[in-house]
Amino acid sequence: MKNIVIAIDGYSSCGKSTTAKAVAAELGYAYIDTGAMYRGVTLYLLEHGIGFEDLPRVEEALHQMQISFKRNRRTGRNELCLDGAIREDEIRQMRISNAVSEVSGIVAVRHAMVRQQQRMARKRGVVMDGRDIGTTVFPDAEVKIFMTADVHTRAMRRQVELADKGEQVPLDDIVQNLQKRDYLDSTRTESPLRRAPDAVLLDTSHITLDEQVDFVLERVSSVLVDGLRAAENG
Repeated sequence: MKNIVIAIDGYSSCGKSTTAKAVAAELGYAYIDTGAMYRGVTLYLLEHGIGFEDLPRVEEALHQMQISFKRNRRTGRNELCLDGAIREDEIRQMRISNAVSEVSGIVAVRHAMVRQQQRMARKRGVVMDGRDIGTTVFPDAEVKIFMTADVHTRAMRRQVELADKGEQVPLDDIVQNLQKRDYLDSTRTESPLRRAPDAVLLDTSHITLDEQVDFVLERVSSVLVDGLRAAENG
């Protein structure tokens, strides 16, 4: 069985990252959370007082910052490192959620992160989730999934995640944040959020995590079996 690229795109809080991590673990693949990378850039800019409209300083910051992932041996998860320090908790804060769509729409940021993502997955055997994986980062990905869910379902999931990290946020605030991010992500000029023509739609509004994971794994199995048959016949 050859290693492939599995691209999982979709809206915020649809379960992309959780599903992608589980699929990667099942397959023994690497997992790359591209959304965390954009959150890392956002955190860096905010902490260094760099205005998002100050493009020369943003580009300079992109050359200076170091974004990577480090495996947490206790949890088995990859966590985002910014300049060598794990910042996983900070990048999940609401203040980052409120700004990340604006930052990820900056052309220089987009180009820098896409280049890094492509380098990370050069050897394939990877599950990558984000907004433009199947359309821009890996348009040749063998498996493409586009995830969606009702905005109120997504908001409730996000509220639980924030509460687990000690941040209490009213549900209406989260709904407004998600709607704003959906709009910005879908209308930006550079790599907008959209479903690739060959991506399979997965609505997670009323299904469990296990069902989401099984859906993706079944798609992977189908693609791999089709590939083997084509190789045998060719």
